[in-house]
Amino acid sequence: MIDSVVTFKWEPFVGYRSRFESEHVNTLFRMIDRHYPSPYRRICVTDNPIGIDTNRIEVVPLWPDFANVPNPNGRTNPSCYRRLKLFAPDAGATFGERLVSIDLDTVIVGDLTKLFSRTEDFVIWGQSDFPKTQWYNGSLWMLKTGSRPKVWSEFDPKTSPMLAQRAGKKGSDQGWFSYILGPNEATWTTKDGVYSYRVHLSKNSYELPPDAKVIAFHGRVDPWSYEAQNIDWIRRLYC
Repeated sequence: MIDSVVTFKWEPFVGYRSRFESEHVNTLFRMIDRHYPSPYRRICVTDNPIGIDTNRIEVVPLWPDFANVPNPNGRTNPSCYRRLKLFAPDAGATFGERLVSIDLDTVIVGDLTKLFSRTEDFVIWGQSDFPKTQWYNGSLWMLKTGSRPKVWSEFDPKTSPMLAQRAGKKGSDQGWFSYILGPNEATWTTKDGVYSYRVHLSKNSYELPPDAKVIAFHGRVDPWSYEAQNIDWIRRLYC
């Protein structure tokens, strides 16, 4: 059983490839509600709560920690280091004993009960474009709060991003996860019904796999974009 599902929405830098709106927060939690029957807290960490359905969704003010740390792979790439604060030892006071972190650019298409019933202290999506050097994707992960505190305590905004980058770990927070935790954390894969729109579905005419539960849109296409909305199952299920 999880206590909370946490997503983040903040104002991106000018020219960033995606625009995240409050309705994307509302839509994400409607999808989760349809596919996860157990009680849980819906939480959005944000710098702008206007438009979020606060009758259902709790708003936590976005903290300033690591807000201006650039992605070492280029300033036009996502910088999600502020999410590392979920690994702080006291995060449970805000988010509960067990949380799931999920990106807004996700489509939920199947029952999440089995995914969220895993008992390990930490489980993360095991998708990577660089499987020899990096093992995780930050789009979806689950944490027993207080576990893996070094993800937070050992992160130095001046040195840690480049240490991860030089070791072949790509991305911001997900690169740091791979660097600081190593390759042996518990993961979800396609065997659990977690798929990448770009990596997996593009090889099958973008057809929805029958065992799919979560489709992550890490990359330049979002589920609300024109390209995605031309696909029937996305148009029907992303709502």
